[in-house]
Amino acid sequence: MTEALTGVLVCVKRVVDSSGEVVLAEDGQSVDGRYAGYTVSNHEECAVEIAVQAAAATGGTATVLTLGEPEAVEQLRSALAVGCTAATLVEADPSSYGPTDVAREIAAVVRDHEAAGRPHDLVLLGNDAADSGDFQVGIRLAYELGRPVVNGAAVVRLEDGQVVAEVAGPDGHETYRVPLPAVVTVLEGGVEPRYPTVPGRMKAKKVEIEQRTPTAEPTGPKRVRLLLPPPQPSQVEVLGKGADAAPAVVDLFERIGVLR
Repeated sequence: MTEALTGVLVCVKRVVDSSGEVVLAEDGQSVDGRYAGYTVSNHEECAVEIAVQAAAATGGTATVLTLGEPEAVEQLRSALAVGCTAATLVEADPSSYGPTDVAREIAAVVRDHEAAGRPHDLVLLGNDAADSGDFQVGIRLAYELGRPVVNGAAVVRLEDGQVVAEVAGPDGHETYRVPLPAVVTVLEGGVEPRYPTVPGRMKAKKVEIEQRTPTAEPTGPKRVRLLLPPPQPSQVEVLGKGADAAPAVVDLFERIGVLR
């Protein structure tokens, strides 16, 4: 039996679309997205899907949150279009905020919403930031709120007032059960994110987004720089053309062990 859930908060970040060539900014502190466009990470798309499913199954609500510049409203409305019912923007320059700063601002939203009668029993985040590679926000948020946390969960469900999170551990499949309220970071692969429909997008445009200012000055990311791995070299061998290439194909298959 699944108990009613009061609310789910899912946190996303506006990041550069990495499906194309990744270009770093001149200072090496961020990814340049001027020519690539923006999105959220695959991990966060799955976290949004889990939040929407959990809210629907328990009669609760799913709220999406981001810390970013005004343009990040685009990502909030994408989450609203697939089933989230409320959205919060903490307006700030994300490049100036480190994991500790982001965790503090999320915790402030959770506390303020709870004081206003909108508690978030479950907070979901992506496993890591797709642009800066930070894996710290979920753990720091859980510490800030005094809640249990599970990292890298592909499957998340609610049973009898608990979060059941399935994780691919170093020694095989692992299942964790933690009491609510809790924090979970989501790894892609456990659910299939839904895509917004035209009616969903139209509905999302009508939702009033809560806008907040940060509660404190950021301490900064403390990052030295980001590194872009060099492209992997590749080689192409032309075996021939038409039927004349058949013997060379057979020889190749023998060399790589396909034919014996």
